[in-house]
Amino acid sequence: MDDDRPLFLQIAEMLENQIIDGTLPEESRVPSTNELAAFHRINPATAGKGLNQLVADGIVYKKRGIGMFVTTGSRDALRYRRSESFSEQYVRPLIAEAEKLGITTEELKKLIDAWEDEQ
Repeated sequence: MDDDRPLFLQIAEMLENQIIDGTLPEESRVPSTNELAAFHRINPATAGKGLNQLVADGIVYKKRGIGMFVTTGSRDALRYRRSESFSEQYVRPLIAEAEKLGITTEELKKLIDAWEDEQ
């Protein structure tokens, strides 16, 4: 954990990333509060807060006495939410700046294609 956001949000995002990339498939068991706390060397209450955030968001659900599991459909829901956020945070400002500079959509696409070719 190494950014300025609260640790519980970083824990929640880390688990979301694992759901998106398939490391944590839908209906699979999520690491427990104690497992997360021990692995990341954080307070169990902090790990629990991250898990509870995912429960509140409908990404994971609790099975009493068994643990927490990835909700069916959560991968698609997360990808949709992240796509919307990506669009708002990056694509819209990119297009707005391109318009200010007089760069057409076609020119912008060519710039992106050229950048991809360099990679």
